[in-house]
Amino acid sequence: MARIAGVPPQEANRFVRLAYKAAARRFGEVPEPFAVVAHHPRLLVASAVAETAAEKASTVLPANIREIAVYRVAWTVGCSWCVDFGTMLQRLDGLDIDRLKDIGDYATSPRYSDDERAAIAYADAMTATPIEVTDEQVQDLVDRFGHAGVVELSFQIGLENQRARTNSALGITDQGFSTDSCRVPWAVDEPVETAAVTGQDASNGR
Repeated sequence: MARIAGVPPQEANRFVRLAYKAAARRFGEVPEPFAVVAHHPRLLVASAVAETAAEKASTVLPANIREIAVYRVAWTVGCSWCVDFGTMLQRLDGLDIDRLKDIGDYATSPRYSDDERAAIAYADAMTATPIEVTDEQVQDLVDRFGHAGVVELSFQIGLENQRARTNSALGITDQGFSTDSCRVPWAVDEPVETAAVTGQDASNGR
């Protein structure tokens, strides 16, 4: 259970309830970070706008490069919710999710390309404290992905660090998106009526 329980729909304002419906239609269930941030509706709006804009703008890199770097951050930080949700997004993008089992051995696993290994290593270097990125590493990435690609990769890695660390601090754990058996983010002991906010399935995702 999250350290701060999500706002149930019966306690949410009209905007939040509409936002819940939109999220559930897209993902099959309301993402728990979404429900927790709903305690601060203005930040919910800011987060939704920023996430949507970042998603629409991030089109330079191939999806497999961008998503594997983001996944590596979630795995490294230890955000089980991000790992769970990220697995679903990669599945919906038609990517090979079986390769995620080898993420700990990416440097030697034949499931990863050289470009993917370079992106994962960069994710590790950016996520380290202090940051361990080198000039040579960035130049190698520029040679592979171009300047815009490196900017996009850096932005997405930084964004996932924000998500993963925020979710981990708030105690938000895996919700079942990767298995299509999502738990309701505001349910505690007894089932809560969620028909108004629950979608049909996650096939309407991006």
